[in-house]
Amino acid sequence: MRWLFLPFVLLLAGCVATVENPPPQPAPTQQAAPASSFSYQPTRAQQQRFVSVVERMKPVAERECRQRAPQRNCNFKIVVDDRPNQPPNAFQTLDRNGRPILAFNLALIASVRNEDELAFVVGHEAAHHIAGHLQRQQQHASAGAIIMGGLAAMTGASDVGIRTASDLGAAVGARSYSKEFELEADALGTVIAHRAGFNPVRGAEFFNQIPDPGDRFLGTHPPHAARIATVRRVASQL
Repeated sequence: MRWLFLPFVLLLAGCVATVENPPPQPAPTQQAAPASSFSYQPTRAQQQRFVSVVERMKPVAERECRQRAPQRNCNFKIVVDDRPNQPPNAFQTLDRNGRPILAFNLALIASVRNEDELAFVVGHEAAHHIAGHLQRQQQHASAGAIIMGGLAAMTGASDVGIRTASDLGAAVGARSYSKEFELEADALGTVIAHRAGFNPVRGAEFFNQIPDPGDRFLGTHPPHAARIATVRRVASQL
């Protein structure tokens, strides 16, 4: 099977897509870190580690998907964003045909310190799809747009004002449950990594490499302490 360094123009939707009208997606797993703290280019050994981890994780993630969400397309496609000089990042999205995409860029592949950290990230992104976070985020964004646009219309706002209010409502709606989605993906990702034979608690130490977002209002990610506590709690029950 081939995943590594596929051209990143493959049928992707989402924040780095080349298709029209990309849907919203869960916030990336990784946040930008200082340039000096990671390498942009994985070594040959790190490339091989990525392939090895994906080969073990993909069938387990697909099995969990079929068991938990049989109505979904569970045929994951793994791709690599090979654009140079990007900060570490991973995300889940869908292609034009609804097939789930798990994307990882070069800096992330180079920055993880071991197989457990990489497996945890893979499991986390697969969990976003299994839990239907893209669809749920779209629903929240649509509801926010309708509510805020409707309120603006009731107050006599202009067409521009209504559109601005709708855009604001969509943004707030999309962010309202993003922290909850991240914790859900951490929990299910822990299960997937564990069942593939990895140590998710050790894998969650990956959070210590990236800036802690804290507990900000309408932030996209929960604080690292909450995420690590979630992983430990779930792992202790496995």
